Amino acid sequence: MPMKTAGKSYKRILLKLSGEVLAGEEHHGINPAVVRNLAHQIIEVHQLGIEVAIVIGGGNIFRGVKAASEGMDRATADYMGMMATIINGLALQDFLEKEGVVTRLQSAIEIKSVAEPFIRRRLIRHLEKRRLVILAGGTGSPYFTTDTTAALRAVEIKADVVFKGTRVNGVFDDDPHKNPLAKRYTRLSFMDALQKQLKIMDSTAFSLCMDNKMPILVFNIEEEGNLVRAAKGESVGTLIDSQEGAYFYDE
Repeated sequence: MPMKTAGKSYKRILLKLSGEVLAGEEHHGINPAVVRNLAHQIIEVHQLGIEVAIVIGGGNIFRGVKAASEGMDRATADYMGMMATIINGLALQDFLEKEGVVTRLQSAIEIKSVAEPFIRRRLIRHLEKRRLVILAGGTGSPYFTTDTTAALRAVEIKADVVFKGTRVNGVFDDDPHKNPLAKRYTRLSFMDALQKQLKIMDSTAFSLCMDNKMPILVFNIEEEGNLVRAAKGESVGTLIDSQEGAYFYDE
């Protein structure tokens, strides 16, 4: 039987979205239909009374690490990647506000014409006033991923959990694309994940979450209704937290 991962009632979540999710099946650029659908799901969670902050990536437009591996200066490439996250943030903000939801875009890189500067206390105040907040520009510094941004911001705002919305159903004991018998974990402790060398987030982001006991929920955000089910505490994806013991999903 499946083992439930949660059953919790969340008050404040940090949703991490990769840029690739915004591209849909096109794998590059911004797919308006996909962004519109994401906006509807986020609004549905917001309507549950849950405060939502969103960290967005930029890989659908530009990947700094890839460019650096091909000879570009790493710091320059990372700054270009951060600018890409601002483009994605503007797109998501536009679709959210078209549905009548007050939304703020904050950027760790100063770009006054289109976004507020990231200020932790202002962000918290926006959430308390029932505004959705999109966080772009990464950490504002090169050499850090948007996974690290998500972990850092979640700790800063005292979120209940980091939701990592991906294109896979959770964390598996093997590559499900190569091994059809791979099993999905429903729950893992941070130590389980380390010992099994599972790639959940980059090492800096994962350490931040582990050191601050910030739970991470990895799930497929492309599956209709998953975000809302996760927000309600239903068994979706894989939950990584401080509780010892790993559990498999048994269909």
